[in-house]
Amino acid sequence: MRLRDVGLTGLGTYVPERTVTGAEIAAESGVPEDVVVDKMGVREKHVCPPDGDHVTDMCVKAAEAALEDAGTDAADLDLVLYHGSEYKDHVVWSAAADVCDRVGAEDAYAHESYALCGGAPVAVRQTTAQLRVGDVDRALLVTASREEDLVDYGDEDASFTFNFGSGAAATVLEADPAPDRTRALVRGSAAYTDGSFSRDVVMPAGGSVRPASADTVGGGLHSLTVPDPEDMKERLAEVSAPAFLRVADESLRKSGYDRSDVDFVALTHMKRSFHDHLVSELGLDEDGHRYLDGYGHVQSADQALALREGLDRGLVRAGDVVLLLAAGTGYTWAATVLEWRD
Repeated sequence: MRLRDVGLTGLGTYVPERTVTGAEIAAESGVPEDVVVDKMGVREKHVCPPDGDHVTDMCVKAAEAALEDAGTDAADLDLVLYHGSEYKDHVVWSAAADVCDRVGAEDAYAHESYALCGGAPVAVRQTTAQLRVGDVDRALLVTASREEDLVDYGDEDASFTFNFGSGAAATVLEADPAPDRTRALVRGSAAYTDGSFSRDVVMPAGGSVRPASADTVGGGLHSLTVPDPEDMKERLAEVSAPAFLRVADESLRKSGYDRSDVDFVALTHMKRSFHDHLVSELGLDEDGHRYLDGYGHVQSADQALALREGLDRGLVRAGDVVLLLAAGTGYTWAATVLEWRD
């Protein structure tokens, strides 16, 4: 059986108009402004109004942009995959099905995939596998996050969430697309999970362990927190950088490359010093990445936002090797390689 080539033919992003500055975060949280801006890496971020820009609203806007970019009609889609935040319009509910209906993908089926902030490379990987073997011909991947709603700026233990911003991204993947419609070819992927971190970041109430009640709402138990931040920080510091580089190297090897071949990395937003360390380890200069200090961390939309920034600034060009590199609490690290064509 011939395995088909898989191309990325469309890319779309969306962020809300409303923004919050690093100075405003500092004022609300009590964290010094230079720490928020320079260390946490949040000059500003986009946030949603309480009554609008829900997860599916943002997904639809990004999806429409991606479909237009691909020159593809939604009616020609076979699959709509949502790989965004679990905090969405409703609980126990399919955002994928809602987006499928709203974009007009009448002949597609829809489902969801969760790897939290590591979701983009994982979603591309699993959908590429389906496209290669002929299970589907054309797929729309969508993601969005407004986890800014879950941030408690008074909880010092949850300060890692202070960079959470809102937005959405979408990509169109197709099997054997015509060369003049191919923005990039999808190559190798890799992922790795260390489940010992699975209970380190939680929203204490709202699940089956502690169902929502007047007491949990009154007690402020519906925000993300870290039960033991010092323990998590100590353990994560030892494994995170090696895990990022492990999946980067494995995805590059599967693609026939190594670190010296990477031209651009689209990386999960993290504190600036760690971002700079990973970029240095990959051997990239300032033209080989974009730091998302104007967005914050937008869960699994980070890779598309960084790639969009790179394209808009002329940092990603035909022939470039692009590395999508991500990590999500749990912890899962993931990477996927693209060969840029246009």
